[in-house]
Amino acid sequence: MVGLTEEAATAAGIDYEMGRGCSARTSRAAISGATDGLVKLAFQRDDRRLLGVHIIGASAGELIHLGQAVLHFGGTIDYFIHTTFAVPTESEAFKYAAYGGLQRLQAAAR
Repeated sequence: MVGLTEEAATAAGIDYEMGRGCSARTSRAAISGATDGLVKLAFQRDDRRLLGVHIIGASAGELIHLGQAVLHFGGTIDYFIHTTFAVPTESEAFKYAAYGGLQRLQAAAR
């Protein structure tokens, strides 16, 4: 993990949302059968700035650097929406997590 946890964001009084992307949804998981894993993105509700990234799974060490880079340059979850990911890779889970977070924002706005 890099950045803030949900608990730290809550303790700091940050209005945040979470997006989750299951590795099982990636094309790489479908090919390899390695379906265990999760990417979680914590981001601010108002400007969608990335606050933290949590990855669970065998490839976490291979994936976390992408979240760290986006955090470092102050990026938003939109980075993951607009980025083209190589296919088949487990990094697609970042895009699914970002879409999931946007869906949660839209549902909360209703």
